[in-house]
Amino acid sequence: MRLTEHDINELLAGRHTNPAKLLGLHPDNDSDYLTMTVFEPLARSVEIIDKKTKKSLSKLTKANDAGIFYKKLRRKKRFDYLLKVSTQEQTLIIEDCYAFNSTLSDLDVHLLGEGNHLHPYNVLGAHVINHQGVMGVAFSVWAPNASRVSVVGDFNHWDGRTHVMANVNNSGYWNLFIPSLDAGNLYKFELRDAANNLLPLKADPYATQAQYRPNTASIVNNQKDYHWHDNAWLSQRQARNARDRAISIYEVHLGSWRRGNNDQFLNYRDIANQLVPYVTKMGFSHIQLMPVSEFPFDGSWGYQPVGLFAPSARFGDADDFRYFIDQCHQAHIGVLIDWVPGHFPVDPHGLSTFDGTHLFEHEDPRQGFHPDWNTLIYNYGRVEVANFLRASALHWLEKFHVDGIRVDAVASMLYLDYSRKADEWIPNKDGGRENLEAVAFLQRFNEELYREYPGTFSVAEESTSWPGVSKPTDMGGLGFGYKWNMGWMNDSLSYMKRESVHRQYHHNELSFGLVYAFDENFILPLSHDEVVHGKGSILDRMPGDTWQKFANLRAYYGFMWAHPGKKLLFMGCEFGQSKEWNFDAALDWHQLEQANHQGVQTLVKDLNHVYSNTPALHQKDCEATGFTWLDHDNAQQSIYAFIRHGNEEQPPAIVICNFTPQVHHHFNVGAPEAGFYKEIINTDADVYGGSNQGNLGGVHTQNVTYQGQENSINITVPPLSTVIFVLES
Repeated sequence: MRLTEHDINELLAGRHTNPAKLLGLHPDNDSDYLTMTVFEPLARSVEIIDKKTKKSLSKLTKANDAGIFYKKLRRKKRFDYLLKVSTQEQTLIIEDCYAFNSTLSDLDVHLLGEGNHLHPYNVLGAHVINHQGVMGVAFSVWAPNASRVSVVGDFNHWDGRTHVMANVNNSGYWNLFIPSLDAGNLYKFELRDAANNLLPLKADPYATQAQYRPNTASIVNNQKDYHWHDNAWLSQRQARNARDRAISIYEVHLGSWRRGNNDQFLNYRDIANQLVPYVTKMGFSHIQLMPVSEFPFDGSWGYQPVGLFAPSARFGDADDFRYFIDQCHQAHIGVLIDWVPGHFPVDPHGLSTFDGTHLFEHEDPRQGFHPDWNTLIYNYGRVEVANFLRASALHWLEKFHVDGIRVDAVASMLYLDYSRKADEWIPNKDGGRENLEAVAFLQRFNEELYREYPGTFSVAEESTSWPGVSKPTDMGGLGFGYKWNMGWMNDSLSYMKRESVHRQYHHNELSFGLVYAFDENFILPLSHDEVVHGKGSILDRMPGDTWQKFANLRAYYGFMWAHPGKKLLFMGCEFGQSKEWNFDAALDWHQLEQANHQGVQTLVKDLNHVYSNTPALHQKDCEATGFTWLDHDNAQQSIYAFIRHGNEEQPPAIVICNFTPQVHHHFNVGAPEAGFYKEIINTDADVYGGSNQGNLGGVHTQNVTYQGQENSINITVPPLSTVIFVLES
């Protein structure tokens, strides 16, 4: 194969679409002899060496000053070789990357093309491997509309002409094995579009490590086997995460839970060493992390990710994150992570117009652009994109032992007209507003999650009344394990912000949620979204003077923990932080020096332990048979009373909530069974900062039928309080 002037010019300009046909060892066009072509821009000389004998076979001829070396060899049979490259500074003996076959198998390419590869992250991206007996890094990327793709990095001076990838079988999957590279190298992909125009350098969509912002390169990660210590947790996980267990979730933003002495981010390991003991003491069963996937802009809180496979470098590397999960599991704490398949940012190093076309996103802005967030929308109907997204979630379960995935902004995915005017969206094939491709994507995601990772679960942040979010897919549902109960959150906060004297006119705001409480498997969320954007803190929403604010908050938390549904509380809310959450600063931990805040923290700790240790409060969180109203009509006194039931052999719990400052003595409440009802929670207790009105530890039933029950109890109802009694066996 002779080099033409055109070949040389195209190679030097970085426009040659298939340099692998020129570079390396190839048969000569006009004879049976082999030719050797090398492009080494910094080399003064290049020799070819027989790898077996280590003898120099020939010095290549320098075809031009730009670094192209060429030689017709006196050999006809292929052989293993090395290159001796001499530059101004040094002489190195190296492997030629064009001497190696593709690391992508035909089966991989076939499954990737179908969108059916269960573990695409194992073959795409950058992987340190032994290939054909040589250690190096295999790079693979999907860019079907690119005319040329190169790997660039600190190892080749970011020169896209030197490590041009091969389009494997013209599949659109590009591959190159670069020998001698190792973990730690920086890299990106340099692409030219179909018209050979140079595009902005792209980070690897499958990178498992990235530079710390504002730098944006991907980093080769060895992905060596981490030595896990969580077998005990994994063996019990299915039981611990079951629907009849007490699940109480502490939502955390890693960048602002705590900071270092110089206000710097803490490493995942440092966070684990502080957060895990705290969560254990507080009695939460799970931690939910706001997005940890790499993201460029701190102010997005992680909800505009670029690296869906890489833990954010803000807090350390992948093994640091594994340590965090491992420590949680050893302390019997489950971990959920936020996952964002609903949109992605337009940052030039990200997925936007990746190969010069709208590869990951829709081309039409009526389908592909979010007006609310100025972000792009994935094309869920494209099988390769759907495969990429599903894998990006499931790899956290596979590689990091995460226990659950909370899917952000599901409503924005389900509705084609989400936040759009009448002429700003395109109906589906049936003329409707439902995004049928997103529905199919979410269903398959959930099917794969529950099939491949038993004991894990998924959660939908879905803010509408879409039917069957947490119903199985074979029943027409989306297949999620749980759905956030946004209706309960909105109604209950609306009620609580009212002055107590006005609450009697809005009594149904708290009771209405029980009309639909068992339509889905619900989680009751008081999340980060409720303490930002001028909403103030949860404490700040409470009316009245300081004492009443804290009393209202304690009564509200008591109501929340007694209400059917799993629990989620954002960090800082557990001690009643006064200020709105600031993502750029640590929580106001100093407030715990004040008794009122200590009281709230102690209450939340006790609520978690009571919730966990009282089967009636959690076993039937998602079943209508686990709840009975005693009184939901007492608007005048703003009192609610209900029974929580566990399984048949478990004692019932009676809950009374009083949302006025009025104390009620000799107050009758129905009781389902006779006996002594122990007062297990009283949010007005002095240990929490209350007035210490109560029932001296509990009450005996009277043989008086009341509120549809065969027995009753006569109690003191404290002011602005929730009181929980459980039948002592």
